[in-house]
Amino acid sequence: MSQIDEIDDQILQALQKDSRISNADLAEKVGLSASSCWRRVRALEETGVIEGYGVRINDAKRGLGFKAIVHVQLTRHDPEQLTAFIRAVKHREEVRACHATTGQADYHLHIACADIDAYNRFLEQFLFRIPAVASAQTNVILRSVKG
Repeated sequence: MSQIDEIDDQILQALQKDSRISNADLAEKVGLSASSCWRRVRALEETGVIEGYGVRINDAKRGLGFKAIVHVQLTRHDPEQLTAFIRAVKHREEVRACHATTGQADYHLHIACADIDAYNRFLEQFLFRIPAVASAQTNVILRSVKG
């Protein structure tokens, strides 16, 4: 798929709002036949535009009431240290997302924990024990507006 046209964009927007929408309802929403809509969705999946489908979870109802964005600066950027850091954060349940960015911090982690004590354990027993981590600055999430 070389380009996303207006109908593909409508399909993507509808699926982002409700990935469980039936193909028949999706087709009606974007003005296509069910078979044509199915082919377009399949093409979007096969070309990697649609990477997967997911579910949104209410963290507070799961007992994860503490959320933060952690800005991590690394001491070293050699490939071995970077690989070790990335491997470590990928396997931690508290880390919901990890982004390498430009700017003052090298990585930004989205964290969800039960409470401040659990977050402190995450820092002391995990993050600060990774050799490449020089420092971490925390911004506590007060409320989410979108996402």
